[in-house]
Amino acid sequence: MLFDNTLEFAQQLDNQDPLKHFRSRFYIPQHNRTDAIYFTGNSLGLQPKSVRSYIEQELDDWARLAVDAHFEGKTPWVSYHEIFPAQLSKIVGCLPHEVVVMNQLTVNLHLLMASFYRPTAEKFKIICEAKAFPSDQYALESQVRLHGFNPSEAIVEVAPAEGKHSIQTHQIVNAIQEHKNQLALVLFGGVHYYSGQLFDIKSITAAAHAAGVYAGFDLAHAAGNVVLKLHEWNVDFACWCSYKYLNSGPGGVAGAYIHERFSTDKEFPRLAGWWGYSKESRFKMEKGFDPIPTAEGWQVSNAPILSMAAHKASLDIFDEAGMELLAEKSRKLTAYLLYILALMNKDLPENGVKIITPENENERGCQVSMFVKQNARLIFESLLKQGIVADWREPNVIRVAPVPLYNSFEEVWRFGSMLKKTLQG
Repeated sequence: MLFDNTLEFAQQLDNQDPLKHFRSRFYIPQHNRTDAIYFTGNSLGLQPKSVRSYIEQELDDWARLAVDAHFEGKTPWVSYHEIFPAQLSKIVGCLPHEVVVMNQLTVNLHLLMASFYRPTAEKFKIICEAKAFPSDQYALESQVRLHGFNPSEAIVEVAPAEGKHSIQTHQIVNAIQEHKNQLALVLFGGVHYYSGQLFDIKSITAAAHAAGVYAGFDLAHAAGNVVLKLHEWNVDFACWCSYKYLNSGPGGVAGAYIHERFSTDKEFPRLAGWWGYSKESRFKMEKGFDPIPTAEGWQVSNAPILSMAAHKASLDIFDEAGMELLAEKSRKLTAYLLYILALMNKDLPENGVKIITPENENERGCQVSMFVKQNARLIFESLLKQGIVADWREPNVIRVAPVPLYNSFEEVWRFGSMLKKTLQG
């Protein structure tokens, strides 16, 4: 659509927004007694106002019933994790029995790699994106070392071409083809945390399968941000956190997806724990692991109920809003932000910003990452003092993420105006 660089136009877009009322369902940080412009949902999502009552319900059951709340609570704790798959499967695009809520992201990544990274002397390499999120890098390095390999030889990083900031899909496919005789696993992020690039998950998965290896994804910056179709794309496994776009609180419980061809296979290798054991005989306390024939079979521990209650509060909001509508608004919000920044750069050719996030809406989520050409850290700190909560990444990158559940077009316009004035000095 055609945009207009006026406050009135931004307000008109907000008035036409079918999701505008969801903003009132969240606590907005304050700056000088007014709402701050919070563009850091890619780091920590805002708190839904309903979270308190969801957690208090579990606290009340704990106080009133104690251990009996496992079976007699309003939502019995022993089966609490079972309330999530119907909702979460719509967010990540899979069958309900292919998804489970458990642990934290990197814990889940290790559990899934224990199943899907089983190298041999001939096939031991992992292909990933260059400059993956550090926790992923450390997980990959440690898994490779546990199997007796050298990370510098086993981990193949695909980087953008010289002078570029995005990795082209053909580069990834070519790398898979080049290393296929020694390749054991392809493991990519869904959306790159630094650049905001959305990778072509479908094509990467197809290329991995053509090479005879598994394809897995870290969806920390994708879940709740972009439309995903993990089952349709034939993805083997994926995991994600819930505290970014899924607004489930700092360190919130995470999620995992395992395609049904593996999750229904009781013989498929995994690290086992009590909570993944067959529900019918779990309390017999017998030897010999008998896994639940769903993604639940990867659970190792019982549910962290208070964290899950916060997660449930957010997922109820997602269920009400609908992922398709959220993605549609997100595309429009971010396109408007890019439009505002492009106009600003025309007026400030020497001291503007350089966008490193792909402009193509099919290659990004809501995050926009920008190089600040001059005095980057001072610019960032000045924006913070003006009530703009953005995110800093060394050496000179500011990341902003207008989130469709609680950010507005007017905020995008005001951010652009404030950034321009700050850059002008």
